[in-house]
Amino acid sequence: MKTVVQRVKRASVSINDKITSKINAGLLVLIGIEDSDGQEDIDWLVKKIVNLRVFDDEQGVMNRSLLEIKGEIMIVSQFTLHASVKKGNRPSYIRASKPDIAIPLYEAFCNKTEEITGQKAATGIFGENMQVELINDGPVTIVIDTKNKE
Repeated sequence: MKTVVQRVKRASVSINDKITSKINAGLLVLIGIEDSDGQEDIDWLVKKIVNLRVFDDEQGVMNRSLLEIKGEIMIVSQFTLHASVKKGNRPSYIRASKPDIAIPLYEAFCNKTEEITGQKAATGIFGENMQVELINDGPVTIVIDTKNKE
């Protein structure tokens, strides 16, 4: 699993010019899933993301996590995170899982996030053409790949 985690002041997902979900201050997580991903990746990644110390403490130092500030979280599927551009100019998405594998893993990731945070995760709609709007706070953007966890 590969993610792009962005600290946001607010974020929303729209489909056909209609907002389908939105959050205030918290994290926007774009997630790409590949066939070799599993529950171990989900458990490790969710724990890592919700405990990232990327929010300011009283001294203005990034020292607090999403859990500590009780921030909101939005999770959006993003198969293009697994794009390969080694050959030519047209990206290949061969490493990205097909929906029959990716959807259950995406849903398990969202469920695990909700379990740990104790709140509903805002989401996109898998496979839809979405417009994601955000105000990146900082900006703070972190890429995490479960293949690089050790």
